[in-house]
Amino acid sequence: MAKMKAIEAAVRVLEKEGVTVAFGVPGAAINPLYAAMKDHGGIGHILARHVEGASHMAEGYTRAVAGNIGVCIGTSGPAGTDMITGLYSASADSIPILCITGQAPRSRLHKEDFQAVDIASIAKPVTKWATTVLEPAQVPRAFQQAFHLMRSGRPGPVLIDLPIDVQLAEIEFDIDTYEPLPAYKPAASRKQAEKAIAMLNESERPLIVSGGGVINADASELLVELAETLNVPVIPTLMGWGTIPDDHPLMAGMCGLQTSHRYGNATMLASDFVFGIGNRWANRHTGSVDVYTKGRKFIHVDIEPTQIGRVFAPDYGIVSDAKAALEQFVAVAKEWKAAGKLKDRSAWVSECQGRKNSVEFLRKTNFDNVPMKPQRVYQCMNRSLDRDTTYVSTIGLSQIAGAQFLHVYKPRNWINCGQAGPLGWTTPAALGVRVADPKRKIVALSGDYDFQFMIEELAVGAQFKLPYVHVLVNNSYLGLIRQAQRAFSIDYCVQLAFDNINMNEGEASRGYGVDHVKVVEGLGCKAIRVHRAEDFAPAMAQAEAWMAEHKTPVVIECILERVTNISMGTEIDNVVEFEDLATEKADVPSALALLD
Repeated sequence: MAKMKAIEAAVRVLEKEGVTVAFGVPGAAINPLYAAMKDHGGIGHILARHVEGASHMAEGYTRAVAGNIGVCIGTSGPAGTDMITGLYSASADSIPILCITGQAPRSRLHKEDFQAVDIASIAKPVTKWATTVLEPAQVPRAFQQAFHLMRSGRPGPVLIDLPIDVQLAEIEFDIDTYEPLPAYKPAASRKQAEKAIAMLNESERPLIVSGGGVINADASELLVELAETLNVPVIPTLMGWGTIPDDHPLMAGMCGLQTSHRYGNATMLASDFVFGIGNRWANRHTGSVDVYTKGRKFIHVDIEPTQIGRVFAPDYGIVSDAKAALEQFVAVAKEWKAAGKLKDRSAWVSECQGRKNSVEFLRKTNFDNVPMKPQRVYQCMNRSLDRDTTYVSTIGLSQIAGAQFLHVYKPRNWINCGQAGPLGWTTPAALGVRVADPKRKIVALSGDYDFQFMIEELAVGAQFKLPYVHVLVNNSYLGLIRQAQRAFSIDYCVQLAFDNINMNEGEASRGYGVDHVKVVEGLGCKAIRVHRAEDFAPAMAQAEAWMAEHKTPVVIECILERVTNISMGTEIDNVVEFEDLATEKADVPSALALLD
């Protein structure tokens, strides 16, 4: 067998497992890996400006394309701890990324060496596996195990920590006969599928809830085929948004306390049966279990056995990969349809469509206020962006309103860290999406605080020619926290506004604090500021022209009114509407019902 350094074997395993690019920041304890990557030449590298940014780039890379696994790299100590947030975000949303950290030599691990920290112990709660490899001969097999675990069962991240002397030690390893280990994925049986379809067929007003597991399994087409065969409406979760096109007749809207449609909540409350596939009954989707479950039966299909019954006990549970389950469900449904055994759901479907298409269930967007209301910005986005647009967003009123008003038509066209929601995630994640797909139309969406958290990563986009559009909705507030503070009768420590002495006197955005246009330009990108709705479409056209010319990110900053409360509540039957609702079609010109 061939002799090589352990770290050289690791790089060759990465190649065999399909890795072509990594995101990271070099450092002393991980330099052997960088040397091996340089010598190998087959794995590209994107230099982040912050190691947490590298982990979120890896997330964006994974989430963008089925089968991708993003890799992030950092040295020992603080680089590893910086990436914990990315590992947590990936773990929470069942996203596989591989985090590789350097480490102090084995002989110094117990001596409080410089930047030596037990990163494996720190990472264990937010990974499927976290290990410090202490034997050089185990290095290639540790990487093989990492990819096997990331792909098997519920997907998730792995951390491999490598002491520098382990990396440099010589081992024998035969890469020529190396093969990735087959992934384990539980699969629903025919009998389980028959029982599930029979239970659904007994109901009068059934719904399918489509979760992020359907996207992870690359099974959206099967999901739509099942819905069409059964003629049953679909409620996607936030992580499952795009599994069925927003304008599909069976797309019944999203349900939830925040990222929801009024017609989606109303339809959920009118149902008597819910068929959940690849979802986890997240609390911002369900609200209280009592309200969500009252008067309806549930089936829950999930790849992870311990997810079933975690939030509430379904009437029937199936442990299965979403794609494997959907294949069985579709086969049974088609047979029953051919045999005339399926109930006629046309009246129920018509009722659901009626809510979706009724102005009564829509929120107004056509405001003329200056500064702008956020609702009008999303109306402008709907009108300026086509159905192939991929949105990237993290958390805040910007993301919540975006999910209420934007339209998504394809899987992986809404890329969102649903559970962890770390501020700053959007910019590096969007860059990771761009690396994964150089041709996709990408529009990131941030509030001003999310944007400021990791704004330095825009320089990565400038350096590596990674263009995308970033819509920045600026109210100079921690808007979601300000709104939450209303329950405590305070508005405290959430204001980002100040009189920026470096902006011109009388400039409308001077009192909004940070001059994002100057900062963005200082990082090598382009930016344009929008104060009025009629200026948004020209700004988007300018952004497209700049991206074509300069190959850098372009920021469109929309100056909003300082305080706008976005619809949300404590229960799906108690969502508070703070702004005007639509009363006529002119109030909602970009609503789905009016786009035909």
